[in-house]
Amino acid sequence: MIDLLTVVIILVKLILILGVILTLAAYLVFAERRILGRMQLRLGPNRVGPFGLLQPLADVIKLLTKEDFLPSQADKWLFLLAPGMASITAILAFAVVPFSPPLHLFGREIPMVVCDLNVGVLYFLALSSLAVYGVALGGWASNSKYSLLGGIRGLAQLISYELSMGLSLVPVVLMARSFSLTDIVLAQSPLPFAILNPVAFLIFMISIAAESKRIPFDIPEAENELVAGYHTEYSGMRFGLFFVGEYINVIILSSMTTVFFLGGWSGPLLPPLIWFFLKMLAVSFFFIWMRGTLPRLRYDQLMHFGWKFLIPLSLLNVIATGAVLLAIR
Repeated sequence: MIDLLTVVIILVKLILILGVILTLAAYLVFAERRILGRMQLRLGPNRVGPFGLLQPLADVIKLLTKEDFLPSQADKWLFLLAPGMASITAILAFAVVPFSPPLHLFGREIPMVVCDLNVGVLYFLALSSLAVYGVALGGWASNSKYSLLGGIRGLAQLISYELSMGLSLVPVVLMARSFSLTDIVLAQSPLPFAILNPVAFLIFMISIAAESKRIPFDIPEAENELVAGYHTEYSGMRFGLFFVGEYINVIILSSMTTVFFLGGWSGPLLPPLIWFFLKMLAVSFFFIWMRGTLPRLRYDQLMHFGWKFLIPLSLLNVIATGAVLLAIR
């Protein structure tokens, strides 16, 4: 039977994770605008608060006070539901992310993860596949041809790269011999899997870049073709939820990269939690760098690359990893 202290600890962890995630998402937007400003020889936001640090708060107030309209021919309930699905699925994935080794407080061992599932990899893959519905429903329910085309593109893109992302994690599970994210981190104590299996790491990085729907993979929202893609008809805070969901997705994908390939909380000198966040922020910077550097791919190039190159390569890597592990067993 679960005692009261255990319930309180779980609730505190949930509240802390939710607060940290939303704050990180807001300031990741701010960091991206400042970094892209530096890359493009301009200032970026620097007026609201010292060094512009209150800009995320100003953006939230602006979105909350903007008019929120509903297209007359839209499917009302699906139109209202879609933005929430885009962000909630990403937030739920944090339930299985181990941030550091267990802490010893109140005379007990407190895991630094909300729920250490023994099928954590499958839980993450299941939730990442559910994120497709936010894009698809937002595009279809708007009753706009531009939104519908963006939703269809997003659906095809996410399904395609979901396959290669899942296949890139098979070697990780084989090397760690566990589906638990904590066991996967512990299995990287000698060397991170990014070094032991660089092909799987490269495939995973490309796949999550496509999963995040950001440049150079922002085909579902290509503004020169689709106005704004699947969220063209959204305004106010409903558009903001799509926007927040995108950055929460970047944070969860960066966290999963840290767990699967960069050794999680492992590192010298600094506390484990600090190491985890430093690695996560480094991967998030990689997403920002790509947005400011690379051009958008053509839609047919994107799909051909996923189906004709990335998926066959990931299958070959699974076979090669299994053969090597059998040989050295």
